[in-house]
Amino acid sequence: MGSIGFGLRVPGFPVDGSSGSEFTRQVFDFLSELEPYFDSAWVCDHFHPWADFVPVTTPTIEGFTAIAYLSGVFKRLKFGNIVLCNSYRNPALLAKMGATLQLLTGGRFILGIGAGWKKDEYIAYGYDFPPAAVRIGQLEEAVQIIRRMWTETEVTFEGKYYKIRGAVCSPKPEPTPPIMIGGGGEKLTLRVVAKHADWWNLPNVSVEVFKRKLEILAKHCEEIGRRPEEIKKTLASVVAIAESRGEALKLARGTPFIGSRDLENFIVGDPVTVVGKIKRYIDLGVEYFILRFADFPKTDGAKLFAEKVVPEFL
Repeated sequence: MGSIGFGLRVPGFPVDGSSGSEFTRQVFDFLSELEPYFDSAWVCDHFHPWADFVPVTTPTIEGFTAIAYLSGVFKRLKFGNIVLCNSYRNPALLAKMGATLQLLTGGRFILGIGAGWKKDEYIAYGYDFPPAAVRIGQLEEAVQIIRRMWTETEVTFEGKYYKIRGAVCSPKPEPTPPIMIGGGGEKLTLRVVAKHADWWNLPNVSVEVFKRKLEILAKHCEEIGRRPEEIKKTLASVVAIAESRGEALKLARGTPFIGSRDLENFIVGDPVTVVGKIKRYIDLGVEYFILRFADFPKTDGAKLFAEKVVPEFL
């Protein structure tokens, strides 16, 4: 089966009307209780809530600042973003930021990055919102710049979207952080994943959809001469777990992250059912799971998962 890892998705905003300070306490209590049981923690990258079921004025933490602070408090966990919007930060600067965080955390940083998608957020904060093909092209250039700055003494890059001249990133990050690219666009994004990703992330999809995306990724890899096994496959999913199936279904239907959506796109059930669902993803090649627990800020679901599901994969 190989080494299977489990990380925690840390919410970027409250869904219960909590104030900023109340939400901060929820996050700290959540991580304090669960740090011994999980490998990593992940925060999204949005300036205000990405979801339409809470007001736009809901307190929302900035993604990179959040992981920089939390990684200094919770020293057992690796930290990453799921995923950074490439458009929001110059790639050379982001390379420097990532190298600094890798140094200060002693090697616990994972760079999660994607092309970006939330048009209203771009406009609100003064960013241009080009077509998807342009944003994906920008992402491809950005990850090349970042990797080169982490591994080369001095970098000059003349691309269609980005140009840097004699950029230096010192000290180099040790070890070089994995670059996890998020997204499932079949023609463009998955080709960027095939060419440049160390890790690949896909969120909230059924086993059948994940299988189809993997097949397309494999074709892109074949076209460029790369082995698909070189890319770590990761799944982000919402988990509604309880001692009984009925309780789990009630929890799933009661959270806005699942609600009336197709349950096949999520991980829902009692521990035995959850173990079975995860095994189906692992059989496809998924090696790492980044999980949002539906009962946050409670820790009951995450603890039940840690006690009765994780040991099945150790």
